[in-house]
Amino acid sequence: MLSTARHSDAVTDVVVVGAGIAGLAVAHRLTSAGIAVTVLEAGPRVGGRMATDEIDGFRLDRVGPLLTTSYAELARTPGLGGVVLRPFAPGALVHNDGRYVRIGEPFPPAPWRAGSARGVGRGASGRTSSVRTSSGKASSGRMPAHSPWGVGRGSPHSPWGVGGAFTVARALASAPRNPAASLDQARLGASLARLAATPAQRLLTRPERVAREALTARLPARTVQGVLRPLVAALLADPDLTISSRWTDLALRAFARGRLCVPEGGSAALPDLMAATLPPGTVRTGVRVTEVSIDRVTTAEHGVVRCRSVVLATGARTAAALLPGLRTPAFHPVTVLHHTAPAAPAAAPVLLLESDPGGPVAHTAVMSAVDPTRAPDGRVLVTSTVLGALPDDPERRVRKHLATLYGTSTDEWELLALHHTPDAVPAMPPPHDPRRSVRLLAGLYVCGDHRDTSTVQGALVSGRRAAHALLTDLGVRAPLGTAAEVAA
Repeated sequence: MLSTARHSDAVTDVVVVGAGIAGLAVAHRLTSAGIAVTVLEAGPRVGGRMATDEIDGFRLDRVGPLLTTSYAELARTPGLGGVVLRPFAPGALVHNDGRYVRIGEPFPPAPWRAGSARGVGRGASGRTSSVRTSSGKASSGRMPAHSPWGVGRGSPHSPWGVGGAFTVARALASAPRNPAASLDQARLGASLARLAATPAQRLLTRPERVAREALTARLPARTVQGVLRPLVAALLADPDLTISSRWTDLALRAFARGRLCVPEGGSAALPDLMAATLPPGTVRTGVRVTEVSIDRVTTAEHGVVRCRSVVLATGARTAAALLPGLRTPAFHPVTVLHHTAPAAPAAAPVLLLESDPGGPVAHTAVMSAVDPTRAPDGRVLVTSTVLGALPDDPERRVRKHLATLYGTSTDEWELLALHHTPDAVPAMPPPHDPRRSVRLLAGLYVCGDHRDTSTVQGALVSGRRAAHALLTDLGVRAPLGTAAEVAA
């Protein structure tokens, strides 16, 4: 429930500054423990970078992070029980030097099995948590019974692509029964399978270095550059593979154990749902905080709010401005372009990746095929992502690149929106500490993806950790599961 009521020396137990998903996760866990919470958001709506604009019936994400069904925190977080995830077709299709290479499960997908792989989606009770997919079935991201990882260059069924005999549609329809995988693809498949089966904590004990070095030590450089680099870029927005090798392995593990997906209705569906399921009046938008301390926050136009504790749940730059001394990380810029087309260039809900770092498109999808609620009936929505600095004349270059990726003319495509976010994703170079302290001192806490990992999962985990630290300092018993989950 949102409110824009004015404050004048108001009093509450806890003030949460920022209504992104980390701050809303904190608010849910605190209110569940009986704590009175006020969430103050400077913007006109909740969600922060997880914003979705509505234009002419289209729902257009500003950043649009990819999720996976193996993100256990989606099931653990209070307020997200009603979220619906729209999965992409299994795996992804990589455009590599004029052809397509499939990475992930074959088309059509193997039967989706309910239940949980060991350690995935389990709360303190030991029961399996789940998140609904678009079919309405619960899923915790268990791997299917068989999972051949891709089609080799030498296969007679290889989806030879743009400019050749096979189009995207043919590539999607050409699931081989017995793929003659190349040695490179076999090695890649074995590597992903090992990651999927390895406990997360074991991966975190591996030596930490730059991801490119670690990956090329395990796989041929051409496989890393041509297949893994575009996949990691799509998952973590780091096209140069300068990220920590540990967190690259965790991201690839999540990909191998689940399905890529997006929230139905746009990224904003997550924070909107979380805000709507808080007690009425908890979230107040249009309130800009100018100062914070342990027992109060000062706002620009709405007076002072007194409290027992403060949680700073803003982006990294805003947090550092309010609390000088906090480290501000480097960021990966993200540009998202949305087009509508006279006809869908690909019918299947597949994610297309580009192996050429010159791009400019890093990945693209017919989003109306993935999530039909994002476009009016009968309309087509194509969403494409550019990573790094915004190129000159980006729309023209992107449109030309999309014609190559989809193997069709884009002359009649219409640009709906272009969003460039310079501080979209905090960088995670090695060494990266994913458990940076959320407790600055008793009564003052900070959370967000810049305190954990640069993913939706990381933002939610940081919110959970901040709530646990605050409840511990207040001497309040945490709700069942919270304490046990902190170490997960």
